[in-house]
Amino acid sequence: MAPSTYVTPGVFIEEVSTLPPSVAEIGTAIPAFVGTTANHEDGKDVVIYEISSLREYEERGGRSASPQWKVVYNQETDGFSVRDHKDVPVEKFSEPECLLWYAIDHYFRNGGSRCFVVSVGGAIPDSPPTADQLCKGLNELKRHPEPTLVVIPEATKLELSDYGTVCTAALQHAEDMMDRFVLLDAKPAPGNALNDSDLVTMREPLGVGKRLNRGALYYPFLKTTLIHHIDEGSIQVVGVSVSGKTAEVMLKDLAQTHTNHYNRIKRLLADQRVILPPSAAVAGVVASVDRERGVWKAPANVSLQAVVAPVVQLTDEQHGRMNNDPNSGKSINAIRSFPGKGVLVWGARTLDGNGNDWRYISVRRLFITIEEAVKRATEFAVFEPNDMSTWLKVKGMIDSYLYRLWERGALRGSRAEEAYVVSVGLGKTMTQLDILEGRLKVEIGLAAVRPAEFIILSFSHKLAQ
Repeated sequence: MAPSTYVTPGVFIEEVSTLPPSVAEIGTAIPAFVGTTANHEDGKDVVIYEISSLREYEERGGRSASPQWKVVYNQETDGFSVRDHKDVPVEKFSEPECLLWYAIDHYFRNGGSRCFVVSVGGAIPDSPPTADQLCKGLNELKRHPEPTLVVIPEATKLELSDYGTVCTAALQHAEDMMDRFVLLDAKPAPGNALNDSDLVTMREPLGVGKRLNRGALYYPFLKTTLIHHIDEGSIQVVGVSVSGKTAEVMLKDLAQTHTNHYNRIKRLLADQRVILPPSAAVAGVVASVDRERGVWKAPANVSLQAVVAPVVQLTDEQHGRMNNDPNSGKSINAIRSFPGKGVLVWGARTLDGNGNDWRYISVRRLFITIEEAVKRATEFAVFEPNDMSTWLKVKGMIDSYLYRLWERGALRGSRAEEAYVVSVGLGKTMTQLDILEGRLKVEIGLAAVRPAEFIILSFSHKLAQ
């Protein structure tokens, strides 16, 4: 660095910066999973940590608790059946009592990478977290600026009123922070009919207001290829003959005395699959699409991994009523199964489905990303002289960033001038009073690309010439 005054003869070098500051790319799909974990630090209501793999989660949060099942042996049929702790038969596909470990596993299987875990307490089988616990987790999450998505799969285990409390709190959290988006799971509807009252039940708890454009709702739950985590020391086997008498033994003890029964039970339990809310898998899809295409690409028409089928096979008529609600505007994004394609995310709308500004998830998230990136980059100008020199630096920095986005297809227009506009200056965005009061105003207009939700092909007869 050259001295401010020259007193010693010699050669001095001065480096002059001629390029404006640049806008750095920011992470666009970093979920925060809010829920209970098997290993929760004692004495703390909320613990937040970052992970990059399921193994890292298991080292910190532990695995899910083993289900409280018993295996019943029928001597007449020489067959086994699985029952829960209430003696109710367990179906081949069933929901786990503790969700978060499975949800994070599903997230990574669908393309997820880095994420945060917001542990609000210890996971207790058949005892979901309370709405108050989950809301405390959301409040604590405000201290962490990195997450851009919020996922709360365990909210679906709450009663409808508490479910609504958590969902509206999550949407308000995203509205207050302005740098994140919420992926919500619709409460399961009984049966496959999905009538109008079911749709009202799904939409009503989410409330009203501007915050709706900060979230999206997905339906239905998913039958996955994931199997229940089984602890052989907690699985009871009933009806097996031990020393000539019918007895109750633990599965781990059966390995030495009844090898055939043990192996059959192990195969039976390995075929018990998990039903999960869709939000974690969708978060993985969002991360994958952002990485491969960009935040401006709608996270839809993408196949889900580790999924056998949706719990409910939707018809076009049912899907239409989910996608469009003229009264509330709360669109519900469907997950559907298509022959030869697998299970696809088949919806791309926010909960503000009747609004033209923020109808689509990709548009809302693109603006969130640009707003946050520009906000961070322009912090250098705070307390700088509010004059032409600073204005040009800010304008040039934002222009350069938006031009790169336009080149990559994030903004619509055949020329950059059609895709965005950046305006700053006295008489343009500011008055003399603004300058006297220390306000530097920049106006940015964006032409965001929008997904082609409806492809319409028109066919007609053409007479032979």
